[in-house]
Amino acid sequence: MQRIVEILPNKTALVDRAQELILAQITSAIAARGQFTIALSGGSTPKPLYESLAQQTLPWDNIHIFWGDERYVPPDHPDSNEGMTRQVWLNHIPIPPANIHPMPTGAGDPAIDAARYETELQTFFHTPPGTFPALDVMLQGMGDDGHTASLFPHTAALKVRDRLVTVGQKDDQPRLTFTAPFINQARTVIFLVAGENKQTALAHVFVAIDDDDQYPSRLIQPQGNCWWLLDQPAAKGLPGG
Repeated sequence: MQRIVEILPNKTALVDRAQELILAQITSAIAARGQFTIALSGGSTPKPLYESLAQQTLPWDNIHIFWGDERYVPPDHPDSNEGMTRQVWLNHIPIPPANIHPMPTGAGDPAIDAARYETELQTFFHTPPGTFPALDVMLQGMGDDGHTASLFPHTAALKVRDRLVTVGQKDDQPRLTFTAPFINQARTVIFLVAGENKQTALAHVFVAIDDDDQYPSRLIQPQGNCWWLLDQPAAKGLPGG
């Protein structure tokens, strides 16, 4: 893994840099493999990125959208990551519906839906069970507790090593989430981290030895590049920051 840390002056600059990286990855992936695959994150930080991407003219027929985690709610629920992304981005571009791969949440059992999404991923990437496909980009956020995707501190999902998708848990609310080994298979991981409330968690994530169960973002060490895009308020949490 190559960890690349960039400190941007503000959230606007962070979003601009993230878009620049993603556009470069789209170009190189389509040139190399004929398609580009990305897993999205939810939350407020990437929302302006999605709004900006909606304004781009891109080869949408060759772009496939996945999600790295999802709250276990219908897509029209205010908390749905899919719903937010459709509202600000996907509903505004000519992307084929078949190229949008949302996490299913309708079975009434998150474990069933996690298994369904894993099967969809294996079918799409033509990978047999027990192997991990490589997405071109995994977009990640980090909470002030150090979680990423729906891998929360001291939860069972952190220990899952043989699945692509599992059930995460925040308080009494189930989530669907990619597992750490699957995220780590990505060609590129891009963390977007903004706000002074992230300082403490970043300090723990970036030191050489610490508690992975307490700060799950430490588990993300991909085979490819790992970009950490930080705004200045968040970066004050870095050693020497």
